[in-house]
Amino acid sequence: MFKDGDIEGIVIKKLVQYNDARGWLMELFRHDELEERYHPAMTYLSLTRPGVARGPHEHIDQADYFCFAGPSDFKVYLWDNRPESLTYKNRTTIVAGVSNPVAIIVPRNVVHAYKNVGDADGLVVNCPNRLFKGEGKKEPVDEVRYEDDHASPYILD
Repeated sequence: MFKDGDIEGIVIKKLVQYNDARGWLMELFRHDELEERYHPAMTYLSLTRPGVARGPHEHIDQADYFCFAGPSDFKVYLWDNRPESLTYKNRTTIVAGVSNPVAIIVPRNVVHAYKNVGDADGLVVNCPNRLFKGEGKKEPVDEVRYEDDHASPYILD
């Protein structure tokens, strides 16, 4: 059903570490380097244990801005589920994290998942362009989940 290939609208931005005697600093996003439609509305940090996956799921209106900087690596899975897209039915994967620090913008209706493939707990920062459950957390969650759908075409290896 899906074929390997690039996905229109996915943005992968290398994250640069600036080191000095105190430690290091990494810019995760800057408004002057990011299309306005992807400007973050909130930020959260999650920890994922080795061997554990989050997703697959998609958002109807939300775009995610994931930052993978370490201390582990993740395999990030992406499936283009947008019939209007030039890359509809493409899938791609990328290893991101300590070995490849990147930010990945995932547009709405692109199904996505990530799995910690390293030996350490992994941290992921997400800066989505919509508030979780809307203003005051009064709206439905903007998410279509596939984790428990055994007939789902979104398979993690």
